[in-house]
Amino acid sequence: MEKSFSESYKQAGVDITAGYRAVELMKKHIARTVTPGAASDIGGFGGLFELDLTGMTRPVLVSGTDGVGTKLKYAFMLDKHDTIGIDCVAMCVNDVVCCGAKPLFFLDYIACGKNVPERIASIVSGVAEGCVQAGAALIGGETAEMPGFYPEDEYDLAGFAVGAVDRAKVLDNSKVKEGDAVIALPSSGVHSNGFSLVRKIFAEKDITSPREEFGGRSLGEVLLTPTRIYVKPMLALFEKVTVKAVSHITGGGFYENIPRSIPKGLGAKIEKSALRVLPVFDLIAKEGNVPERDMFNTFNMGVGMSVVVAAEDADEALGVLKAAGEDAYVIGEIVRSDDGVVIC
Repeated sequence: MEKSFSESYKQAGVDITAGYRAVELMKKHIARTVTPGAASDIGGFGGLFELDLTGMTRPVLVSGTDGVGTKLKYAFMLDKHDTIGIDCVAMCVNDVVCCGAKPLFFLDYIACGKNVPERIASIVSGVAEGCVQAGAALIGGETAEMPGFYPEDEYDLAGFAVGAVDRAKVLDNSKVKEGDAVIALPSSGVHSNGFSLVRKIFAEKDITSPREEFGGRSLGEVLLTPTRIYVKPMLALFEKVTVKAVSHITGGGFYENIPRSIPKGLGAKIEKSALRVLPVFDLIAKEGNVPERDMFNTFNMGVGMSVVVAAEDADEALGVLKAAGEDAYVIGEIVRSDDGVVIC
């Protein structure tokens, strides 16, 4: 790329040499994500990945794509860009694992008003960290400099993940039955959903001063806490216990996401008293005067993922998850219901 430059294009707001510099800076981060299947270097027209189908008789590819949404605004306000990529990966790979699949590789897309190489590399460092946590290779991506479309100090971030699972091991909610246990995997915070409401509530609030309810952390720090990635604990669980259903609690909260993995005619009865609601959600409800029903229909309320297993398998499932670093706990059971989820 030594002879690739355009002064005219630069005057129009697109500096292609800045793009080359960003690629050089991000290489060390991408190198951390290399797995045995990664079969190409960055910079090619396509990212290559060699599938290892050992143990699969009917392999199925599972894909997921998502972005970070307006949580990015807090990254801009705090000028902190090295964790937002974790959120991007989490939103994709957590969806993939809900199908029983193991994420294999990831691609990112960054669109910005001005390509500042150090900032782009910082974003990608977070993407790489998310990939490491998920065991997925970062095999490609795109950085688009779009002057006049985005402000110079802002950007958007999205990603795409692909995983694989044997057809016989794809999660099938037809096995869910009355009396099954519903297990919660705790969230790390707001994760990456509901931020339009969060921003409305805290628009005029101090987000940089330490707060007692957050153990001395600022509101901004708490809101930027990266989305938890559940891939490795869930893969460990799949190996040991028959998992009947999994829900990633994202936009729409409990009411939208838990029913997505439960057959019609059944619902999850959630014991509200069992939930470990994080302080940030109490603050959101109080400061925004948000009704409880809306809170549970917007936010994860401290539960990043729900898992359904047979009641007799619950203790073993909790043990496996805790051994994998998740302080999981039972929050309810499956009951006869047409409502999908009942919180009581």
